[in-house]
Amino acid sequence: MAASPSIVPVAVTAAVVPVLSASSDFSNLREIKKQLLLIAGLTRERGLLHSSKWSAELAFSLPALPLAELQPPPPITEEDARDMDAYTLAKAYFDVKEYDRAAHFLHGCNSKKAYFLYMYSRYLSGEKKKDDETVDSLGPLEKGQVKNEALRELRVELSKKHQARELDGFGLYLYGVVLRKLDLVKEAIDVFVEATHVLPLHWGAWLELCNLITDKEMLKFLSLPDTWMKEFFLAHIYTELQLIEEALQKYQNLIDVGFSKSSYIVSQIAVAYHNIRDIDKALSIFNELRKQDPYRIENMDTFSNLLYVRSMKSELSYLAHNLCEIDKYRVETCCVIGNYYSLRSQHEKAALYFQRALKLNPRYLGAWTLMGHEYMEMKNTSAAIQAYRHAIEVNKRDYRAWYGLGQTYEILKMPFYCLYYYRRAHQLRPNDSRMLVALGECYEKLNQLVEAKKCYWRAYAVGDVEKMALVKLAKLHEQLTESEQAAQCYIKYIQDIYSCGEIVEHLEESTAFRYLAQYYFKCKLWDEASTCAQKCCAFNDTREEGKALLRQILQLRNQGETPSTEMPAPFFLPASLSANNTPTRRVSPLNLSSVTP
Repeated sequence: MAASPSIVPVAVTAAVVPVLSASSDFSNLREIKKQLLLIAGLTRERGLLHSSKWSAELAFSLPALPLAELQPPPPITEEDARDMDAYTLAKAYFDVKEYDRAAHFLHGCNSKKAYFLYMYSRYLSGEKKKDDETVDSLGPLEKGQVKNEALRELRVELSKKHQARELDGFGLYLYGVVLRKLDLVKEAIDVFVEATHVLPLHWGAWLELCNLITDKEMLKFLSLPDTWMKEFFLAHIYTELQLIEEALQKYQNLIDVGFSKSSYIVSQIAVAYHNIRDIDKALSIFNELRKQDPYRIENMDTFSNLLYVRSMKSELSYLAHNLCEIDKYRVETCCVIGNYYSLRSQHEKAALYFQRALKLNPRYLGAWTLMGHEYMEMKNTSAAIQAYRHAIEVNKRDYRAWYGLGQTYEILKMPFYCLYYYRRAHQLRPNDSRMLVALGECYEKLNQLVEAKKCYWRAYAVGDVEKMALVKLAKLHEQLTESEQAAQCYIKYIQDIYSCGEIVEHLEESTAFRYLAQYYFKCKLWDEASTCAQKCCAFNDTREEGKALLRQILQLRNQGETPSTEMPAPFFLPASLSANNTPTRRVSPLNLSSVTP
């Protein structure tokens, strides 16, 4: 699948090759800084502004170089000199987004830099025309209806150059982008791997490769160059694949070797904590990042998601106003404002801002997903489905879009459809209890109760975020008249909520105590039944039942009825259980060996 690591830079000038051949360790940070400054200049000359910015930000985080060590610009070749006038004019047109005009004046140029800008101008011209056609029709738009007409021609021309081995690292990168846009994924991966071998310092090629890798197994089979850039790539792809522990370890290693001042690494760590729902840690890091870089807009939409989850209205309002002052026409700004209106339950306004974000960038993943959520709030299921599908087209690894589709089809009472989408979400987030609980509910509706049991128990085992898995499992056992298992689940549930001290829904707590009171009553364990009945009296919905049960217990005790020794009752609650203490006796694990995955 992948290119051989023996590939050498065939089309980069001799003067540039030694500097761009990145070593595999971080022992010489001065050399790394030189390489970053050089690649920042080379990418800027070719209009690859995001790669240039990434390299410059990383270089800024390293100590300054003395004058004697500053790298001179690469020498101008004979071809560069011939194309200098055309390139200078075309680059000026390119910078003001006149792509067709830039391509016109670069036609016939032979230098590597001018040729890349010529092809890249044609590609961006096609993308701009496609976006202009798409921008007013964000609704029911079928996949592939609007296409970049330049892609096929570009593929033919770049393919010929590739076969003749005339493409440098930048040319290979563009060829890979064209192949990816044409959905030729396998070929695109091979070309991007080759691009990382030829020009390992170009972050854009690594980033494109990230977007095509779907799992860790696929990553193992790639033959990547042994370079320090690979560490940044692995940290990024681990974050994307939800392998958060590995990602955080990689980022910590990068901080330890000297990149502690990198705002990019700090923001990626915050995103990683956001992905594992460690909200407090993520918020703390984002707040620190805002102090270091107050005009930063990247990842601020993720920060706003955290503020939204915590219902921090004033902080979200401040963030929205602040970003508006910096740049109101950035997609991140629009998403932050959309989240602010969503938190205020103004869902029409929120959807409007997410649409505005998509007009600025139709391929912005977060806006599609958030817009889907807003349509769900407005009960517009068809529009929500369309938004989530667009999100998946942009990034098939977005578990939120798969999960959103599952919820939408659940509302539409189409359980087989929602089962498929929940399964996809679970594959992307195997240790997320919300996906497992949703799958369990789906299996329950389809009467596949054994599978439902597996899902609920697994959700509890991985750490139930919403504290609902045990209750659902208990109700399932209750439905199947498996009273002992149901009682054990309810006891585990009560022990968990009391031990963690969380505020829970009274309805489920009261449900657990009501069932246990009745269970112990049937077992003729009066003390335990009385304790649970007294707890029932603390809740409005079970108060009368609790009082009735206490009267029955008192009546039976007065009649001299003794507790039964025949019926097994291996589960007990302490008689001293009160509203403020925690059950002291931990029950043994559930005996679910036949249904536990």
